[in-house]
Amino acid sequence: MSEPAFDMHPTATPEVIAERQSLAEQVCRELRRAGLPVYRGDFSGGPDGRPGVDVHVEPFIEGGVYADWFADPELRDAALDLFAQGIDYSNPPPVVGHHNTVLRLMQVALLGILTSAGFEVEEPDPHGHGSMVRVLGLRG
Repeated sequence: MSEPAFDMHPTATPEVIAERQSLAEQVCRELRRAGLPVYRGDFSGGPDGRPGVDVHVEPFIEGGVYADWFADPELRDAALDLFAQGIDYSNPPPVVGHHNTVLRLMQVALLGILTSAGFEVEEPDPHGHGSMVRVLGLRG
């Protein structure tokens, strides 16, 4: 029996990844200067449940530098537990609505803070990236 084939996305060149790593460090610095708790999820294997901003580099050709807000586990887990049980999307429980509002507002805050600090940012496709912010680089 042969091994299943996985369609892995091609990775960017080492030079591009190094540029992204440098950009990610600059993003972390500016978010810390703004007073936000920041960590590099890609250095620890992914988000580890800590609240704050996870800044990470996706190494794929179509990847980049992303910043994603994580609420405290008390709020996040309560919302995700209810979500996993199935909810009425037209009338979600208050904790689910609150969690979604926090994520949306923090995305807006991250977009604003990073733009103010001189970065070019965008909202990526929410279906693939949720409430993340994509950092394209520093404005020239």
